[in-house]
Amino acid sequence: MTSNQDSSAIRLRHLVGGRWIDGSGTPARSTDPASPEEAVATYRTAGAEQLDSAVRAAVTAQRAWRDLGLIERGRILRRAAEVLAGRAEDIAVLMTREHGKTLPESRAEVAGSVETLHYHASRARAADGATYPSGHPDEVIRTLRRPLGVVAVITPWNFPLQIPVWKLAPALLWGNAVVWKPASDTPAVAVTLAEVLCEAGVPEGVVNLVLGPGSLGAGLVARPEIAGVTFTGSDAVGRLIRDAVVPRGAKLQMELGGHNAAIVLPDVDPAAAADVLVGAVVGSTGQKCTATRRIIAVGDAYDDLLPELAKRFEALRVGAGRDADTQVGPVINERARAEIADAVQQAVAEGAEVVARSSGPLPDAGHFVHPTLLAGTPELTICREEVFGPVVTALRAADLDEAISIANDTRYGLTAALFTTDERAVRRGLADLDAGLIKVNSPNTGSELHAPFGGLKDSTFPAPREQNGDSSAEFFTWTKTAYLRTTAPREARS
Repeated sequence: MTSNQDSSAIRLRHLVGGRWIDGSGTPARSTDPASPEEAVATYRTAGAEQLDSAVRAAVTAQRAWRDLGLIERGRILRRAAEVLAGRAEDIAVLMTREHGKTLPESRAEVAGSVETLHYHASRARAADGATYPSGHPDEVIRTLRRPLGVVAVITPWNFPLQIPVWKLAPALLWGNAVVWKPASDTPAVAVTLAEVLCEAGVPEGVVNLVLGPGSLGAGLVARPEIAGVTFTGSDAVGRLIRDAVVPRGAKLQMELGGHNAAIVLPDVDPAAAADVLVGAVVGSTGQKCTATRRIIAVGDAYDDLLPELAKRFEALRVGAGRDADTQVGPVINERARAEIADAVQQAVAEGAEVVARSSGPLPDAGHFVHPTLLAGTPELTICREEVFGPVVTALRAADLDEAISIANDTRYGLTAALFTTDERAVRRGLADLDAGLIKVNSPNTGSELHAPFGGLKDSTFPAPREQNGDSSAEFFTWTKTAYLRTTAPREARS
């Protein structure tokens, strides 16, 4: 597992009970997707002993963290935002090395993570309950929140900083202790975030970080001490987590895959729509659960839109994320590259046409793929199974009814987009598109951290959504209702 290229790699450790410790598992490494022979970080995976210690440390630390109070916990999150902002450029460069996304995309992710920490820190001074009238004149009814206890956080590699912050910040704000298992492809970014939280003053044992394969996450969610699990990843893994967590009554929040459609009507400017859509397909090399996978053009829009899309695909520049002129970086690993290539090949074998792809040569080394625009029919496998890369299929629909039917013909329901100037069409789309997030004249990708985020159907688990402050509070706490009735002191009784 080691090589000469590992000598300059960052050595990672696990954070357990406030101490940085080595794992007892197998040697592991993360690599640069643009230069796979180059190790970014090396470590030994966590074994059963480290996992057990992490859970026990969280259980031990949680009560004192709860008792610290909401406002003080908010202050610590605010300090974390300041520390993260101070390290922003170094972390962005590390993210580009370990993930492969372009440096502007990494910088934007760090900035969004800073903003998320500030947002949840500010929620510490918002109302934490509600009052209700009582039928008794000397009584007040109010709600209050208590933390779940210990929460398992399992995060993906595609947003190695932003998604963990979405989950960790509200979990900590509401008084939970955390055991965090990040994706194996981006462990160095995870360690930097854990360092930021420690430097900000999160007490020992409140945040525990264990690095390792998926089996480590399976062991974590199965622990009876875990009162809640928040997970973002594939629906296949999500089903396994659901089967382990739901029967014992723990809370579960999951955001899973997507097969997102964008409908384009004839009344919009095809060039303007193409500008938006290409970014939604290839941003972060298409490695977003919200990325546009199908473009459904209605009537004459198809013939007008396809050349505009093709022009933009052919002009895309693919290369290492650290290069200033790169628009599309590599995919995360060789397995992902092969899966994307196989999916495109299968689509062509099933009758799809390759309309356009990036025209320049791919770099000799690295996990690079050509961003590809296909044209085909809804029956294609690629129109039903999610392909996690910069590939999209253009489809033709006769009218809006058929376009909505095609868009909804998937087991997923994460995002949908509708491009039109017709308000009646907008109302129809909002009512009938099966998606938890619907964008009008804007990309499928992107969301505001203060608005709820989540999907429908197999894209999610029915639980409070991510990001929004109220939704986060609903997930990371239990609510109690208290009836507070005053009574006269004993000595005043007759």
